Amino acid sequence: MPMPGEWTIQKQFTDTGRQALWMHNYLLMPIITLTSIFVLILLAWTMFRYRRTANPTPSKTSHNTLIEVIWTVVPVLILLVIAVPSIGLLADQYKPALKDALTVKVTGYQWYWGYEYPDQGIPEFVSNLQTEEKAKENGEPYLLSPDNRLVLPAGKPIKLIITGADVIHSFAVPSLWVKMDAVPGRLNEKSFTIDKPGVYYGQCSELCGARHGFMPIAIEALPPAQFEQWVLSQGGNPKGKAATPATTAAAAPAAAPAKI
Repeated sequence: MPMPGEWTIQKQFTDTGRQALWMHNYLLMPIITLTSIFVLILLAWTMFRYRRTANPTPSKTSHNTLIEVIWTVVPVLILLVIAVPSIGLLADQYKPALKDALTVKVTGYQWYWGYEYPDQGIPEFVSNLQTEEKAKENGEPYLLSPDNRLVLPAGKPIKLIITGADVIHSFAVPSLWVKMDAVPGRLNEKSFTIDKPGVYYGQCSELCGARHGFMPIAIEALPPAQFEQWVLSQGGNPKGKAATPATTAAAAPAAAPAKI
């Protein structure tokens, strides 16, 4: 989650996120910095060298073929250097999930989130903002901590099917490089794999109404064995197929979504 004093992108815990962070830190920032410094020096030199007092008779020069070739070719080369990894990163961000990925349906509402695990047979449960008192009691950051977290396995491919029930929302978790609009009537897909167990915070990132700023997201990434236990505690089937009523009853008693 955001920390005091941070000035750059959050530490990343997915392959795509690390690729994007590398591109930002080691490709874009050096190019932007060097270009800005070069333009500043060029402007300062031009202002000093060609000031009125130093040039009472202005030059009549209108063309310089070498300079014109340089200022055309060099920016094109710079853009090519940026474009090649950018296209690869863009493709990776929308790469389809693997066949064995865990599927979770995410629905944005005014103003909370709904999570459903269709393959595990876990029906939709909602995730609302905790009160400030409850967040402090649990030692969690207010405005980032919901009452129910989205529980996922670490080290396993995840596929989120994201939609909206009323207006456009946006499901965003910066440290996982996840951001996808939740559009009514449309199913958008986002795939990723979380590197390690932990809690990853995010928020709705599309202005969706009066309580837009109060739609937190918390993803609880658990080791696979613990995730299976969580699925059982919700009356679901950890094997990945929707459990029959008999199987569900045998696996675990019916329970409300766990407030982790």
